[in-house]
Amino acid sequence: MKLRIFVTLKNGVLDPQGKAIHKALDGLGFAGINDVRAGKLIELDVDDGTTDASIDEMCRKLLANTVIENYRVERA
Repeated sequence: MKLRIFVTLKNGVLDPQGKAIHKALDGLGFAGINDVRAGKLIELDVDDGTTDASIDEMCRKLLANTVIENYRVERA
């Protein structure tokens, strides 16, 4: 089973990478960009019998820093 884990910063957490992207887009002449938030995508290929609880545990223990990040799991 293929999974996609989307990890994003929680609202209110500063995002220096997003600010740098926003500034670069501005510098390249792209107008109308109000805000940029950067995140990461992790793709996993796991056994079909892998439980939701196990997937959630992987995310909480390693893939996302739940103090400052949210994550969302999508089955691909």
